[in-house]
Amino acid sequence: MFERALRLPSSPKESFFLWGPRQVGKSTLLKTVYPDARRIDLLRSDQYLRYLERPALLREELDAEPETRFVIVDEVQKVPALLDEVHALIEDRGVNFALCGSSARKLRRGHANLLGGRALRHELCGLVSKELGANFELGRMLNRGNLPRHYESDEGHRERLRSYVADYLTEEVAAEGLVRNLQPFSRFLSAAALSDAELVNFSTIARDTGVSSPTVKQYFEILEDTLLGHFLPAYTKKPKRRVIGAPKFYFADVGVVNHLAKRGPLESGSELYGKAFESWVMHELRAYSLYSGRHLDLAYWRLAGGTEVDFIVGAMACAIEAKASSRITSDHLKGLRSLFEDHPKVKRRIVVSLESRPRKTEDGIDILPALVFAERLWADALV
Repeated sequence: MFERALRLPSSPKESFFLWGPRQVGKSTLLKTVYPDARRIDLLRSDQYLRYLERPALLREELDAEPETRFVIVDEVQKVPALLDEVHALIEDRGVNFALCGSSARKLRRGHANLLGGRALRHELCGLVSKELGANFELGRMLNRGNLPRHYESDEGHRERLRSYVADYLTEEVAAEGLVRNLQPFSRFLSAAALSDAELVNFSTIARDTGVSSPTVKQYFEILEDTLLGHFLPAYTKKPKRRVIGAPKFYFADVGVVNHLAKRGPLESGSELYGKAFESWVMHELRAYSLYSGRHLDLAYWRLAGGTEVDFIVGAMACAIEAKASSRITSDHLKGLRSLFEDHPKVKRRIVVSLESRPRKTEDGIDILPALVFAERLWADALV
């Protein structure tokens, strides 16, 4: 059992949504923090059918339980009409809700009641280094991913990943009616995985998938809405030289990428290990930004000639390169040094690496081992 880094209020005074990808641990977290709460689980067919047929049952049941002041609704997106009853109960009875789900897409497309700012928004990510503590193993994370069941399993993680993707396609995408034809979307997932942590070329992915570029853009929107991945925008403010403006895309879990891209075991020193390492750094930064409440802007910076910095954090508060190398050389530092020429006000420049000890170059670039980077990040000592 891991102590999650996302801090939910022990005695909620406001309602909130808790979003997160499938199997990330949302229900487990809510049960841990609120063991005695009234709970409605819409994954259970009997409860799902009852509330689907008569959403007003929720109000009637809580009218009969005047002592109930806090209710958890799991997988709320399955019965969007229930949110009208939730809204009324918040307004009329002062009941607070934890509304848990893996996608708001169906709610938005159906013009469901999203409570008009009456509920806070939290997001739970996959496991991060802080939560694992001494049990964190970088190689294990890069091969198995950050979903709790996959990371913890001693064997069979590849079968678990295969089942996870199949369940996502059938239960999240098909069952919720997010796409009309599942076959091209399945091909899209494999093509998109090959572009993980890369600039997105919609035309190339469309050609490989057999659909139009606008359809590919809609598919990426589905990945974002179901929290299976996120775009990273380009940093284009006040450029002195021509910069790239296209976004990059990162899947939320590198284990899913490994399965979709049909990767074998990742070994340190390989190109694919380096890409997975970059995805892990993105995962840690994004989770920290969410959990700390700082909601830092994340971007990347790239010149038209190809010189690049992986991550810009905040308004040039920190620039970070992810390099899965045990020996960082001047070649690894070209991007950060070029960035400094254009943006001399950048506060910190960091290379996250596989070196054994931290060090600083003569021009002020910090070379940090991966674990040191993670420890300092979660200790609020980087940004």
